[in-house]
Amino acid sequence: MVVEDEVFNDLQTNGIIGPHSKMLGPVADGGRIVFLTAPGCWGPMITPTIKGGHEVNIPVAVEGAKAGDGIVIKIKSIRVLSKAASSGVDTTRKGSFVGDPYVAKKCPSCNEPWPEFEVEGIGEDAVRCKHCGSPASPFKMVNGYTMVFDHGLGIGVTVDKKTAEEIAKNAWEWHALPKNSKQVPILIFAKADIVGVPSRIRPFLGQLGTVPAVDIPDSHNAGDFGYFLIDAPHPYAITKEDYETKLTDGHLDVDAVREGTIVIAPVKVDGGGVYAGDAHAMQGDGEVAGHTTDVTAESVVEVSVVKNMNLDGPILLPPEEDLPPLAKPWRKDEWDNVQKLAKRFGIEVEPVAPVQIIGSGPNINDAAMDGFKRAAKLFGMSVEEIRNRVTISGAVEIGRLPGIVQVSMQVPLRLLEKLGIDELVVKHYGLPF
Repeated sequence: MVVEDEVFNDLQTNGIIGPHSKMLGPVADGGRIVFLTAPGCWGPMITPTIKGGHEVNIPVAVEGAKAGDGIVIKIKSIRVLSKAASSGVDTTRKGSFVGDPYVAKKCPSCNEPWPEFEVEGIGEDAVRCKHCGSPASPFKMVNGYTMVFDHGLGIGVTVDKKTAEEIAKNAWEWHALPKNSKQVPILIFAKADIVGVPSRIRPFLGQLGTVPAVDIPDSHNAGDFGYFLIDAPHPYAITKEDYETKLTDGHLDVDAVREGTIVIAPVKVDGGGVYAGDAHAMQGDGEVAGHTTDVTAESVVEVSVVKNMNLDGPILLPPEEDLPPLAKPWRKDEWDNVQKLAKRFGIEVEPVAPVQIIGSGPNINDAAMDGFKRAAKLFGMSVEEIRNRVTISGAVEIGRLPGIVQVSMQVPLRLLEKLGIDELVVKHYGLPF
């Protein structure tokens, strides 16, 4: 076994990740991974042979990582390679799946499971079953768009139907699909229902984390989509116990998982299996359309191991500007004033630092409560104390509908020291303590 200081990873899965996934590496504790990721969501969704909602990269083992540890993932850079993207609100094609259109795809005419296909022309019926010739994509768009990018200017704009159709005819090049990707680029749909909408490019990784301890579709490695796997009528069904204990919430779609952010991911299988995918050019909180601008991207991360963290889900340390107002780090002049006020009343205040705990569940309320419970377990507090601290020194933000949240709060440094991440947090936010 040769430990590598840097691993280049341009290999995609067929949509399934878990303890039986082949891993690259191991990469050194403190080493780098360069991910060349394929677009998530729509391309894999319309490709009948892909068994998960995405094509994430094959996981990379990290030197010394054992189940129960945490892996610190520092996002050094994310570079969008696609020249255009397409997305929209989805609906399903009748008869094209069993229970879950992201997972158990079948031809709606000949019922062939995960049918081989061919692409004929452009549009929503272009993906056709090789066996019978029928349109075989499980998804259509109710309202969709095609957006072109200017990477130098950092902006994108949605185009008209004529331009969308020209892009669709050369979809693979416009999407800059990695050579190992097996998906059909969603640009072939040539959607242009909304024209002339501008946006800023602000890329992030919708998937970044460690493999779950059960083999599941990659897009379902989270508390909301994972809920649909419980006793599902397809080969990737899991038990309620698996759902509660074996997922790692690697599929966040949290827009703060961008350059400059640190993700501390739970390790639930030896080696950890760090993987990435589902990069987006931009997204507002909630991903309320269900999907956004999926792109090919090159991302560089640094990884290191923290022993015996026993995390139930990820911790985020986003850039300071992404933190909610009450969770922003205290600066020296502010902290001096805090100490003066406390001294007037004979109170001793202890140094604190901002941390975000990810909560997940079948809906937003359940996700928030999950975040409170995870924080309570991690910091040795009651759920009620967590709720109070979040209310006056943090916030609950929607990561993704229907059920991913960021629970932000100021946490005493002595508790972060027990977890072994106090120095990491102090350095990340340049705290005065």
